[in-house]
Amino acid sequence: MFLLKQRKFFFTTTVAAIILALGTTSTGNADYPKFLKFPKFHNQPLFGGRVKNVILFIGDGMGDSEITIARNYSVGAAGRLTIDTLPFTGEYTTYSLQEKNPKLPDYVTDSAASGTGWATGNKTSNGRISTTAGTDKDLKTILELAKERGYKTGDVTTAELTDATPAVLLSHVSDRSCQGPQDTANCPQDKKSAGGPGSIAEQSIDHNVDVLLGGGKQRYSQTIDGGQFAGKSVIDAAKAQGYQIVTNAAQLQAVQPASRLLGLFSPGNMSLEWGGQPAIPYPGSGPQRCLENQRPADEPSLAEMTSKAISLLEQKADRGGFFLQVEGASIDKRDHAGNPCEQIGETVALDRAVKVALEYAKQHPDTLIIVTADHAHTSQIIPPPTATDHSPGKYSTLITADQAEMTVNYATNLPDNSQEHTGTQVRIAAHGPQGANVVGVLDQTDLFHIIARAIGAE
Repeated sequence: MFLLKQRKFFFTTTVAAIILALGTTSTGNADYPKFLKFPKFHNQPLFGGRVKNVILFIGDGMGDSEITIARNYSVGAAGRLTIDTLPFTGEYTTYSLQEKNPKLPDYVTDSAASGTGWATGNKTSNGRISTTAGTDKDLKTILELAKERGYKTGDVTTAELTDATPAVLLSHVSDRSCQGPQDTANCPQDKKSAGGPGSIAEQSIDHNVDVLLGGGKQRYSQTIDGGQFAGKSVIDAAKAQGYQIVTNAAQLQAVQPASRLLGLFSPGNMSLEWGGQPAIPYPGSGPQRCLENQRPADEPSLAEMTSKAISLLEQKADRGGFFLQVEGASIDKRDHAGNPCEQIGETVALDRAVKVALEYAKQHPDTLIIVTADHAHTSQIIPPPTATDHSPGKYSTLITADQAEMTVNYATNLPDNSQEHTGTQVRIAAHGPQGANVVGVLDQTDLFHIIARAIGAE
């Protein structure tokens, strides 16, 4: 009887909280109120619980279609990926703003604008990194807020560390292309020689993030053009500011938490996990099974980087907490390329990294884990094409874990061109204290407030 009463109370209070939350209008971005009519995340969390650590996973381009493709292929239609097991699930909208008229939405976001949304709680235009559309003002990020509150911080990606998604946490530039000191043609006002904060690479070091792991060594090897470290490379500046530099998997595993860590495992983006035939116009490629275990042994996997980052941050935090973002970047990049095997391999790699975090959370139940995407993408599961009934896009047929054939279609651009993002809402899921705040339909900017409240910043 007592248990029944508890369940009734749980249900009643939950419904009441959700109704109350839906009854308020959003004021999350005062500059553009006309376009923020989604329900506001309520002033009090739907479910409480102390949060010590926050681990945010971003599957770049990992829309519901990409998740379904990876599930069907790797575990079967009736199977479940690790990310499918998170107990709280919702969706969020991803639109950005028009640069020339920020009062109007841009329905298809890029990774820079979408990342700025969850990193700062503000929408911006495509291409901007944590700066406002039109006015180019810096927007404080959730990582900066976490550092102010004594949290240890980490940023992990399979892309270049200066790519848009990792960059939104630790830099402010007008154009995402300004990745290294010699890449600043599109943001001259941000150059250190002009009195600005420098490129994304320079700012990532100056922010004193505790753990930085990913690709992009070519950006950090560039020469700084102004300020204290003028004439030196960004790597040299990092060493001078207390960073240990590692460049392969063995070095990463040997690292101790005595200093800050910069891991640069590739000149550009890190290597892919899987390979396979790309999609081609009708009749398409395949049927095929993918080639697994393609990553070079000297590059750590996303799961290995996640495990090491958690271990280092936990030890450095001692009795405090940490905030860590982990990005599976090349789901998006291989979706652009129209290669389903490579896309699936990167989705599975992110899923394995999420499993690492969930295992950690079993022993540390005050850890909030959130898994989401920055935007949706092009790949779709369609019926097998025929000579008289097929899309003008390109196809590949895969043999799934069910031993059935699955046709994947890419048709958001001409077959030889890079495929496009799409503007549909994407999944957000959570595990741990305050995780129920992701349920329902939210906007990307709400994720900032969910994390800010979890770390006591709101």
